[in-house]
Amino acid sequence: MNNVPKKNISFTTKDVALIGLMVALIEASKMALSFAPNIELTSFWLIMFTLYFGRKVMAVVPVFILVEGVIYGINTWWIMYLYIWPLLVIIAWLLRKNDSALFWAIVSGIFGLCFGLLCSITYFFIGFAGGGVTSGLTTAFPWWIAGIMWDIVHCVGNFVLMLVLYNPIKAVMKRL
Repeated sequence: MNNVPKKNISFTTKDVALIGLMVALIEASKMALSFAPNIELTSFWLIMFTLYFGRKVMAVVPVFILVEGVIYGINTWWIMYLYIWPLLVIIAWLLRKNDSALFWAIVSGIFGLCFGLLCSITYFFIGFAGGGVTSGLTTAFPWWIAGIMWDIVHCVGNFVLMLVLYNPIKAVMKRL
């Protein structure tokens, strides 16, 4: 029998309500910017929530992904969300000691630039299932290359939004 005590991350009613509010804020921001292709606040909010609410933000990600699936349906993009958004939260958690708007703007920009590459992983496995490694690469690589211009837009948008919003939102979150 193992005598190692288990760490229990419990959620209070306040935590559940806060998770709901965080998901609602992400969804409202996403819909408000839906007119602008690849300009989004999801990355911004997930980074900020990770910095201020710690590990409990990991409960926000699956709820957000489920809500997205309910609203928009399940497709390959949804599979991508299963690993892309948790990856961003892990990156933010590992780098959480940094407190510079420029630093987080660079991290968010790089994430936006790499978004298409990360998405292409799903297409690699789709192609791989159809014919092995070569087929996986010939499925994923062109898909990624075709979207690089949108990744650049995503990069610039993430960088600018984080640079502009980091300090004002940080001040509000400190007060809360």
